[in-house]
Amino acid sequence: MKRKVRFSLVYRDMWQSSGKFQPRKDQLARIAPVIIKMGCFDRVETNGGAFEQVNLLAGENPNEAVRAFCKPFNEVGIKTHMLDRGLNALRMYPVPDDVRKLMYKVKKKQGTDITRIFCGLNDVRNIIPSIQYAKEGGMIPQATLCITTSPIHTAEYYSAIADQLIEAGAEEICLKDMAGIGQPAMLGKLTGMIKKNHPDILIQYHGHSGPGLSMASILEVCNNGADIIDTAIEPLSWGKVHPDIISVQSMLKNEGFDVPEINMTAYMKARSLTQEFIDDWLGYFINPANKHMSSLLLGCGLPGGMMGSMMADLGGIQSAINMLRKQKGKPELTTDDMLVALFQEVEHVWPMVGYPPLVTPFSQYVKNIALMNLLTIEQGKGRFVMMDDSMWGMILGKSGKVPGPIAQELIDLAKEKGKEFTDTDPHTLYPNALDTFRKEMDENGWDYGQDDEELFELAMHPEQYRNFKSGQAKKNFLSDLQKAKDAKLGSKLSPEELAAFKHAKADAVVAPVNGQVFYDFQGGSEAVACLEPFIGQQYKDGDTLCYIQASWGEFIPVPAGIGGRLVDIAAKKASFVHRGETIAWIERER
Repeated sequence: MKRKVRFSLVYRDMWQSSGKFQPRKDQLARIAPVIIKMGCFDRVETNGGAFEQVNLLAGENPNEAVRAFCKPFNEVGIKTHMLDRGLNALRMYPVPDDVRKLMYKVKKKQGTDITRIFCGLNDVRNIIPSIQYAKEGGMIPQATLCITTSPIHTAEYYSAIADQLIEAGAEEICLKDMAGIGQPAMLGKLTGMIKKNHPDILIQYHGHSGPGLSMASILEVCNNGADIIDTAIEPLSWGKVHPDIISVQSMLKNEGFDVPEINMTAYMKARSLTQEFIDDWLGYFINPANKHMSSLLLGCGLPGGMMGSMMADLGGIQSAINMLRKQKGKPELTTDDMLVALFQEVEHVWPMVGYPPLVTPFSQYVKNIALMNLLTIEQGKGRFVMMDDSMWGMILGKSGKVPGPIAQELIDLAKEKGKEFTDTDPHTLYPNALDTFRKEMDENGWDYGQDDEELFELAMHPEQYRNFKSGQAKKNFLSDLQKAKDAKLGSKLSPEELAAFKHAKADAVVAPVNGQVFYDFQGGSEAVACLEPFIGQQYKDGDTLCYIQASWGEFIPVPAGIGGRLVDIAAKKASFVHRGETIAWIERER
């Protein structure tokens, strides 16, 4: 028999790769003992990036949820681990050093053993500080290599990065194949190289099913020395998620590895409970498309978890492009035509922006650049006309160094726009902030919480935490949940009945001029640069809902009335509206 291979259940990531929300605290506490009874898991992913933020959005205290979920595993010696975005910690934008340091102290006290630290650019400057902070906080630092396939991302490239991270104190290495496009042979070679140079370093492989390479990759990394494999369970395995524990265990057992047996009675119970959570409420926020695998992901390298939002974005751009093509007497493009065009544009753009691994947030940036390029090319304006600060920030080096060279065309364009490239260590750009948040806690009379965990939540997710404390988050969530339920009901109503239902208590926001509608929402959801606001988004008096590009080229801001909650959108992104037509409906506080 070959050596032992252990398994991890990525229960957090199963949900994130399927939909928006995570199970509630009571649901997590119910399923933890069943996962333990399965008897096959050495580790469980319990929290981290996205988990805590979406808990706040649902009006639930994430600190209580993490403690409740970790406790049963702690008691029986199953290691718990979390996802850590390095410079961005648990959110989508950079976090000051003092807040990052506090995170590891808090998470260790809450019962999380291991932090999986990654940088979407594989810039060691964004990982090494977190390795040190994790050690100071008592956690095990697992440094991560974000896997992709490009001329730059060779086994030698990754092995050299692993050497630096291990020298800096990383006790484990994770191969994070977030889009499932890592080629099995390369992953096997890389695993062997790391094990040869560092035989005592534990290697954990994390591969999404996406385009279908992950099972071959698992076999390759195990045959070359990998120690732990991330897996999922039904009904959320496969698709854009992860391979199922049953299949992985069977394959490796047949290969001769020493793997644990699965208590199938407990597996079926965990499967049943997970389905119960879906039926209860989580299913309303799961995109059905994420249940499907797609070989198309191989060409563009986009992570599968993005497919749902990407298809929604594509629909709006498709309408605008087809309107332009119709005016020119050209045939309209189908959704399949648009999908292929987008994937091809991503393939074109990706090397030009330096081959950043397509993982959050850089996958969103590259996809959005490509999407906007499709529109502006059809408009006759060429590429790279509509890029926001986040997209430029990646190119200019503000988030870290991209792996490859930036195309001269973009260098010239940056100079023309007065933008400067930087090689400054990113984490030095963000001053400490905890004192400011302590002051806010004191002024509001808020308790810092056990082990300062409430202070940490405010500092990590200020917008979401304030809404949580005020009760607004819970109201928004219940409203969103009701609307999702109503949408199912709405499928049985006539369009007139459904419209009347949606708009009964809302005010219409109308277009002040003829033109094309553009949204640029930078909100607190997991979408970094959502091209259209989400239903339930809150606006204050004076906020801008959208912009209309008038026929003379000027972008006209459209105010969101006196504020309120967005209940419906009539004018999709990039659509054309006439003066006086309704863009959206906003329900104000009554």
